[in-house]
Amino acid sequence: KKARKAKKEFCLHDGPPYANGDPHVGHALNKILKDIRNRFEMLRGRQVHYIPGWDCHGLPIELKALGELGTSGLSPLQIRQKAREFAVGAIARQKAAFQRWGVMADWDKCYYTFDGAYEAAQLKVFQEMHSKGFIYQDYKPVFWSPSSRTALAEAELEYNPEHVSRAIYATFPLVTLPPDIASEEGLEGVSVLVWTTQPWTIPANQAVCYMPNREDNSQLLLVAAERTASLSALLGTELQIVATFTGSQLQGGVCKHPTIPEKQVPLLPANHVTMAKGTGLVHTAPAHGMDDYSVASHFKLSVECMVDEDGKFTEMAGPDLQDLAVMTEGTDKVISMLKACGALIKEEQCVHSYPYDWRTKQPVVIRPSKQWFINTESLKDKAKDALQKVRVLPESARGGLLAMLDKRTYWCISRQRSWGVPIPVFYHKETGDALINKYTMSHIAKLFKEKGSDCWWELPIETLLPPEVLKKVRKHLTDKISDDLDYLRGEDVLDIWFDSGASWAAVLEESDPRADAYVEGKDQIGGWFQSSLLTSVAVRKKAPYKSLVVHGFAVSEKGEKMSKSLGNVVDPDVVINGGKDSGTPAYGADVLRWWVAESNVFSEVQIGPNALNSARDSINKLRNTLKFLLGNLQGFDPRVQAVDAKEMYYIDQYMLHLLHEYSMKATDAYGEFDAGRVIRLLQAFITRDLSSFYFSVIKDRLYCEPEDSLGRRSCQTVLEELLDGVTRSIAPILPHLAEEVYLHAPGHEHETLFKSGWIKSVSVWRRPGLEEAMEGACAIRDSFLSTIPGKNAAQYDVTVVIEPSLLFELMESLQEEPSSTSSQLAELMMAARVNLTSEMPRDLPPDALLSHGTFLINLEGGVIREDSAYSIAVAPTSAARCPRCRRYTAQSADCLCPRCQTIEAVAE
Repeated sequence: KKARKAKKEFCLHDGPPYANGDPHVGHALNKILKDIRNRFEMLRGRQVHYIPGWDCHGLPIELKALGELGTSGLSPLQIRQKAREFAVGAIARQKAAFQRWGVMADWDKCYYTFDGAYEAAQLKVFQEMHSKGFIYQDYKPVFWSPSSRTALAEAELEYNPEHVSRAIYATFPLVTLPPDIASEEGLEGVSVLVWTTQPWTIPANQAVCYMPNREDNSQLLLVAAERTASLSALLGTELQIVATFTGSQLQGGVCKHPTIPEKQVPLLPANHVTMAKGTGLVHTAPAHGMDDYSVASHFKLSVECMVDEDGKFTEMAGPDLQDLAVMTEGTDKVISMLKACGALIKEEQCVHSYPYDWRTKQPVVIRPSKQWFINTESLKDKAKDALQKVRVLPESARGGLLAMLDKRTYWCISRQRSWGVPIPVFYHKETGDALINKYTMSHIAKLFKEKGSDCWWELPIETLLPPEVLKKVRKHLTDKISDDLDYLRGEDVLDIWFDSGASWAAVLEESDPRADAYVEGKDQIGGWFQSSLLTSVAVRKKAPYKSLVVHGFAVSEKGEKMSKSLGNVVDPDVVINGGKDSGTPAYGADVLRWWVAESNVFSEVQIGPNALNSARDSINKLRNTLKFLLGNLQGFDPRVQAVDAKEMYYIDQYMLHLLHEYSMKATDAYGEFDAGRVIRLLQAFITRDLSSFYFSVIKDRLYCEPEDSLGRRSCQTVLEELLDGVTRSIAPILPHLAEEVYLHAPGHEHETLFKSGWIKSVSVWRRPGLEEAMEGACAIRDSFLSTIPGKNAAQYDVTVVIEPSLLFELMESLQEEPSSTSSQLAELMMAARVNLTSEMPRDLPPDALLSHGTFLINLEGGVIREDSAYSIAVAPTSAARCPRCRRYTAQSADCLCPRCQTIEAVAE
């Protein structure tokens, strides 16, 4: 029973949009894409688990809420109050838009990352990761944004490929020659030449690194042999090679620091040294580089930071540099100091990719600080294994996911801000030791669940600590007044990628917190997809999703990124309700939804007047088809008047067969998030099979046969099935239109289409040979129509000649008598009369047009194959046009044809 129940559920976990702005067309693309799939699953009778959510914390909201105020003089709680109000307003605007777009959800039950219950679930994930050793505190270099005054994670950086640095070549005089080369002649006064794009880090230099197994050579300048040619060119002078030796011979060498007179720095081997740029010898400042830091850990060098949170030199850098911003005046000053002591060989402009804070668009620096980290190095392989079991659409996105995992050695999760979930840690006033364990964390999680995380700032520490920990802490305080605890609460909050990455734990059902799908834009490859994967793998060794759907971004019709400055932003609200000028009509929500469905969402998705007008025209064509179907079903009650498939006309049975094929293909396409394919199938079905074929053939039967005749009812039975099938197949994309049709369609018991099931795709009972009979007849019909291009088929008699064969028997099933004006074959040909014969008649009129063709019959899976020839002779009919049915079947222009006479007589 459990297995059956599980199959009935479909869980699409909503990635939380950020609550800091107005709804935009990217939201529309994402939410509508999800809604199309959810509605499809609901129509299929599945229990859909879909809870919309919002990401509510973080710096951009904090900055927007503070606006002009800045943080001056506001307490964390005041900042949080303003940020919360701002987020609540943005959520309300976004939610209203999502509802207007027809996104189906229980809008009173959403999730918000600032809810106490959500925060408590998040802390539980934090606690489990901490107890497994994945979360630790450390003092090491991190990306630091002076403009936001906080540490950043890789996901919050964007690289500016046009960043210009003042790169320098500088010399470090070698004061102690390495023992292995001390005996060489002529090496007095050698200097090591280094290159760096960040001259401001020179004062923090602790070592110069070389690559142990490369060749180096020296002529007063020690450089790598591989770099001599390019350095000669760069310095504009021919470098003469005086001596050559291997990197490992440099061991034990010591240099004098160029700008700090008393300081000496060692030459050290390091594997990160490359020969791609520079001199092959690398200036190493452990405080300001990730690779430099690992060298420092290995050789126990000090990692002292002389740059403050504003990105300025501290007094440790000396009076000349103190208070200068390192990226600007600080760089100028260091370069002039190097010049002054003769260590500057060359300065050049270097254009390279450099990390910027993605929110303030200002460059970041690397500086060490005490932060909390997730050890992604130890999680990486487990995460990769878990990804192998995940289906990725499009498959090409998998490489990006794996590459992003590889790029992360550790993930810095602490932020020096107020608007977020506090990291539940206490620090000892004197030692700075952290107090954090499963007792403190689960106690705080409980408090957050009841009161929300504001209580971290509101409650006294003795309430934030659980009784058993409090007792222990108090034991050490026997000589003090027991009220004054020796602990301070931590000030940092969690990175919001950790907030949203824990959503699986807060939102999914506890029995199996794995969603069938996560569906987001490709920017989440390094964001939510990854933070969700890492937290889930850390806690329970599996991915939180069975499949990932990665879509592109919405761009303008020229393929440009949308930006206010370019003036090419398409506002979904204007698309739906119209704009101020006449050039922006109100398209309504269905057009917006059609645009999403029709797009190839796996690439960049273009939106603009062309796409929207084309969507509107397509919907109008569809509406015309639906109007035709509805009009002809007036007064038809399928429960009473439907005709059994066995008694239907062949063409009607054949249409049910085509409908069945269409619905099977549409079902497959929806299952692969490919609504674009559904639309292409729909348009082909309507144009080819309905409008230009079936509808034109049946009009006479619908309009001129007796109202209650078998022929007319047979046709209406099919029209009702077609209406039902087409309506259901477009319902996920155009719910508003589908519901409207459903209200007017015959015979429905459910109040809404979405509770009434998917297309009834039972393959219609078919006589063997039905398809072949119809396709053979259609081939003959095509031959007939191509002999009278542009003329009205109703004015011609057609003689079909087929030698006795399987094809002849099939055609006989459509017309039993040799000549008829009312057979199924005559209806299909839309001709005045059809003669079916096995040899060409002798008395053909002289103006008859002849043509020939063949048709391949393939029955019983290829057991019966027969290539049959046929000929047709076409001649203008001698009959007159009937004033009632307008077919050329009357004896003279003023009298009704025999069929219409009978009907009129009955009517009287």
